[in-house]
Amino acid sequence: MANLVVVGAQWGDEGKGKIVDLLAHDVDFIVRFQGGNNAGHTLVVNGRKFIFHLIPSGILHPGKMCLIGNGVVLDPAVLTGEMDKLLESGVAVSPDNFLVSRYAHIIMPYHRALDLAREEKKGKSKIGTTGRGIGPCYEDKAARNGIRLHDLFNDKLFRAGLEQNLEEKNFILQHFFAAQPLALEPILAEYLAYGERLKAFADNISRRLYDADQKGCNILFEGAQGTHLDIDHGTYPFVTSSNTVAGNACCGAGIGPTRISGVVGIIKAYTTRVGGGPFPTELLDPIGEQIRERGGEYGSTTGRPRRCGWLDLMVVKASIRLNGLSGLVVTKLDVLSGLPQIQVAVAYQCGTERLDFMPNELEELETCQPVYEEFAGWQEDIRKVRRFSDLPANARHYLQAVEERAGVPLAIVSVGPGRDENIILRHPFRN
Repeated sequence: MANLVVVGAQWGDEGKGKIVDLLAHDVDFIVRFQGGNNAGHTLVVNGRKFIFHLIPSGILHPGKMCLIGNGVVLDPAVLTGEMDKLLESGVAVSPDNFLVSRYAHIIMPYHRALDLAREEKKGKSKIGTTGRGIGPCYEDKAARNGIRLHDLFNDKLFRAGLEQNLEEKNFILQHFFAAQPLALEPILAEYLAYGERLKAFADNISRRLYDADQKGCNILFEGAQGTHLDIDHGTYPFVTSSNTVAGNACCGAGIGPTRISGVVGIIKAYTTRVGGGPFPTELLDPIGEQIRERGGEYGSTTGRPRRCGWLDLMVVKASIRLNGLSGLVVTKLDVLSGLPQIQVAVAYQCGTERLDFMPNELEELETCQPVYEEFAGWQEDIRKVRRFSDLPANARHYLQAVEERAGVPLAIVSVGPGRDENIILRHPFRN
């Protein structure tokens, strides 16, 4: 039995979906434990592209049980749309392979309206939210005003909660944001219909996981976004609205911390982030543009171009500390092929002080300049390489340096977007 958490160790978009898909072959359960449809996992399987926003990417493996935990905030329109697309593609989606926590909070139309209105009002100070209503939904959860999935199964209970929330939200939308109010009856009808559709998929996920763990099943916990978008430990306020670190797998899925066997952190061979916030190694030059185009660095949820820069080991080492990483996965190594030199940030110069760690205060981090170590690049196409020893010497040297400076062993190296384009060094479930 092994229960493994997979997290992003940068600012998200590290390729977690592909790695979860790879590891899903060796597990019985795949669990999404936080976030909402403001994140997307992209997979290429047999030349076909699949984009997942809510359903764990393990759904592409027959015989696996995919779960959405109570820590996720659900937009039922997105969820049912995702289910329909999978069914149209010939992928089975039924209560036999997919279940959702009865206690997951539901994103409502007023959450999206508030999200968009706030960003508009902030103007140049906007955070860069996707406008999907994620933050306002988590706000209602914390304020104990939230609507949960099981509420949609009781029309009287749901109506009462919706009336109470709309009274408050419409007042704010109209009188603070000068936006249009929302009508109750259309929302009521739409969401009760979602309740009818999803009722068969609703379950107590914590109990499911307890039973699975007791039977010795392998369980894979899948996070969204990245460590440095964590609401508590990220580059606040340029963060998401949930805890993205590995510890939240326990809260967001309902499993005890002693049942977790290890944590694998995913990093790109370079760094990206979307939206505002500090980014010490950002490349605002042709090299950054080349990485963006070669890596297809555009958001799978919004289509926004991602900011690109060199690998930052202070970011990685902070993620190692926060998550207790037991292994590292490097993705998109192939994107660096063809560059004459590759740089890695090994320290920050902050005024007269040299730091080998990532400052917590945003103001200090924004003044930091990266101190780089330079590596020779390689020109070969590496997408067909399946053994570490067959990589170009300079690529091997680069990876070995990252592993040594991070102090965490490399488990997997991804050399292309395809499902089989990987080099397995230490398989988390087989070694």
